Amino acid sequence: MTPSDAEMSDERDGMTPAKSQPNSVPNKKIFPTIIMSSRLLLRVAQPASRTGAVRSGAKRMASGSPGTGPGMGDEWATQAQAALRQAQTYANANPWTRYAAGGVAVLGGMWLVVGGKKGKAVAGEDGHSQHTAKDDARNDVDAKIQKYTKSLANSNEKPSTRNAPGSSSVAKGSAVVSTPAKQEDEDICMRDKMAAFVRKMQAKIVDSLDAIEVQAAKELGITPKLLVRDEWIRAEGGAGLSCVLQNGNVFEKAGVLVSVVHGPASPELIKQMRARKKEGIMEEGNYRMFAAGCSMVLHPHNPNAPTAHLNYRYFELSREGEDKPAAAWFGGGCDLTPSYLYEEDAVQFHQVIKDVCDKHDASYYPKFKKWCDDYFYVPHRKEMRGVGGIFFDDMEHGDHNKIFKWVEECGLSFTDQYMPIIRRRWNAPFSEEMKRWQQLCRGRYVEFNLVYDRGTKFGLVTPGARIESIMCSLPLTARWEYMHEPAEGSREAELVKVLKAPREWVV
Repeated sequence: MTPSDAEMSDERDGMTPAKSQPNSVPNKKIFPTIIMSSRLLLRVAQPASRTGAVRSGAKRMASGSPGTGPGMGDEWATQAQAALRQAQTYANANPWTRYAAGGVAVLGGMWLVVGGKKGKAVAGEDGHSQHTAKDDARNDVDAKIQKYTKSLANSNEKPSTRNAPGSSSVAKGSAVVSTPAKQEDEDICMRDKMAAFVRKMQAKIVDSLDAIEVQAAKELGITPKLLVRDEWIRAEGGAGLSCVLQNGNVFEKAGVLVSVVHGPASPELIKQMRARKKEGIMEEGNYRMFAAGCSMVLHPHNPNAPTAHLNYRYFELSREGEDKPAAAWFGGGCDLTPSYLYEEDAVQFHQVIKDVCDKHDASYYPKFKKWCDDYFYVPHRKEMRGVGGIFFDDMEHGDHNKIFKWVEECGLSFTDQYMPIIRRRWNAPFSEEMKRWQQLCRGRYVEFNLVYDRGTKFGLVTPGARIESIMCSLPLTARWEYMHEPAEGSREAELVKVLKAPREWVV
């Protein structure tokens, strides 16, 4: 399971407040209200044939049709005059409307008095609109998050790079405040940074997968099949986006899942965290959890093309009523599971992730490569699930911003790890015997995921867990045969030998 999606835009959030136009009318909000109310009151007396027209007019006023924007004082005056003429016409036609017109006049006077006082409360002496402290705080936070997300979307090489080296601007109130880029990055809470990052990573991977499916369809002369986008809401808190393809032209099954969820932590979850010796987690007390992550599994049709898996995540536990996390950590990794061994594929996959690791800490790749070999081990088969990659979990010590930068670059490098491999393997010739072996290998994959995988266990004890997301990692088809052994000296036997004795693919 993955702990997807930050559509947090509001046209006015994070922007400099607009200046109000010259005060040609006492309070522009008064006129639409008076006009709309007058038309609704006049409906009491109007003929049935006029009902539709007046209802339409009221809807136009309520929805803010032309004339509802700033600086439209003249148009409001025109609308008001038209409403008064209409009221006079109705009054002449039906005596009941005189009472309605009188009611409109009384309401209009009240609105003028109350609206004028309210106008003074929300407008400064110079006529400029003023935000409350709560609005300023919200706009400030939203602006930072939107700016960070925008920087991710606009950057191809280094997603965390800001718009200008060394500095950036954040809209706050009516002034633009310049702050150092590093400080701004640290001011954005880790929850928001991870939420933005996993969505960015998902979009990049899905775009690449769709492009491969489209290219394959062109070469085959058939209709392309793209990943289906499935947005979902978690009742306990949070949401996600699952992008899934079944029976595509290249992939038998592909899933790229994002979730950003929060809510009460179950006793079973707390028990798991204590078993993993999480510092700060006590047995007693109520906790809330937050998790953000992207998980991906790709199962190609062609046995020459390897299965690939990726997961990068961030998790927090906080005591009920407290903002500061009692525990927070990162986890994730990526790994490759071939049915037929191509050494150049394994080297490419490992080299790309090693280069990323070395940029941040030279100890990362050897440490997390070994952890991957150990983690993706199937004890009852006495073999690894594949040719590895990296795996890490419980990264809670040290500078979280630096850890995030590394995690971010690892995730965004996946397309360089895997896409060249699938492009050269997806249409390679294969036999029925090779397809049968691929299904047997996928049986091993299923065994590991259902019996040993931490992500599966974590998902199943999370309140409100989405089972479809948890089980999305499983292949569409798999096979088990009694006492099957590959022939000595075969390519299948060569793979098994590697799975029983992990190699060092890069130096």
